[in-house]
Amino acid sequence: MKPNKLIEPWKGDKRWTTMAKRAAQLHKTGLRDDALVAAITDEFGAPPTLQTLRDTPQPMHVFGDIGSDIEPSALAQLELALRLPISIAGALMPDAHPGYALPIGGVLAAHRAVAPAFVGVDIGCRMHLTIFAETPQDFARHRTPLFAALQSSTVFGVGRARQRRAEHAVLDDVRWELTAQTKGLQHKAVQQLGTSGAGNHFAELIVGERIDDNGLPMHFCGLLTHSGSRGVGFALANHYIKLAGQETARHSEVPRMYEWLDLDSEAGQEYWQAMELAADFAKANHEVIHRTFADKSGLTPLTVIQNTHNLAWRDGDVVTHRKGATPAEQGVLGVIPGSMGTSSYIVEGLGNAEALNSASHGAGRRGSRTTARNTIALKEVQQFLKHADILVQGLSVEEAPQAYKDIERVMSIQRSAGLIRPLARMQPIAVIMGGEPGED
Repeated sequence: MKPNKLIEPWKGDKRWTTMAKRAAQLHKTGLRDDALVAAITDEFGAPPTLQTLRDTPQPMHVFGDIGSDIEPSALAQLELALRLPISIAGALMPDAHPGYALPIGGVLAAHRAVAPAFVGVDIGCRMHLTIFAETPQDFARHRTPLFAALQSSTVFGVGRARQRRAEHAVLDDVRWELTAQTKGLQHKAVQQLGTSGAGNHFAELIVGERIDDNGLPMHFCGLLTHSGSRGVGFALANHYIKLAGQETARHSEVPRMYEWLDLDSEAGQEYWQAMELAADFAKANHEVIHRTFADKSGLTPLTVIQNTHNLAWRDGDVVTHRKGATPAEQGVLGVIPGSMGTSSYIVEGLGNAEALNSASHGAGRRGSRTTARNTIALKEVQQFLKHADILVQGLSVEEAPQAYKDIERVMSIQRSAGLIRPLARMQPIAVIMGGEPGED
């Protein structure tokens, strides 16, 4: 038998190249197969025993009914993730739908490990709301010029860049020197700072009303945006998803995209820093957009509420992955959007342990984008938005209100389960959508 075949049980070992050369040398001496394997074992140690999936998933809680609120395939994805050796517990939000590896709306706690695919390709994707001091009546009255100001404050789409450089401290962050890749991505960050993504990413002018006594104005107006880390996060995610596959193969046999990086490893520590850099870049994108809009419109920012929903958080040995899920620790504020034609909510987390201190990141898709294209007529969407008196740029049936679940049902499930307390309800009056396919 060929020497490489004989030492296949060691494949994945970092010393593989050295072992292969040594095996080839021993083979040339005429050593029998069993003697060659024994010699390699004496020199390099016994081959590692690969970890495999658990027979049953770790504990989880599902918020919503499988089959009506949540597709069975989303549950299956979370159950598979919960069979990993690193998994501790999981939760499925009522807006959940299938994604890549971990479902959108899936939350997973892991032991001293981070799975780049569970964070997703849009690292740090987030919501950002600025409430202005002006009255909603004045805001609505000047909707047309305000919408024009918003349209000139950012650009949407895959690969889109600003014509003029925006300034933000994140561009000078020392973490761009972390690796050769981050150094190379710093130029892309300069080009894309203050831009927005495709697909379900949006910027909208809203008017809102307080529904709980919480310090917010009884009636208010604002700018709400949804986007992430653009080309920077996409490149980093794909690099580390591939690296996680290579690293996991050394010690475990699991399905593709379900691999992870040990936080004690150099690769794991490197990814964590890169992930946090991408998340800070995503936050900076929103800050630039909101600052630009305020300058152009002359509006007075009153307060900001923001949260990310594609990230991993560490608390001691526990790493919580939220892929399309809003942090909802006790007292933490966040924003849960509906669709371009329905309500969005400001919420306060209640720290529900069964939900891993999480809530939904939106209403959630009813089906795939292909399903939306095949079942929703553009004219139907246009009539809906006209009746609701909502201005829209970048209209696509894939992001139509009809493509999304009922936000009121999603909110009701979470209120009843004690995940969040709704503080205010917002309605869009003008919306810019990405208008192209994109990752949630």
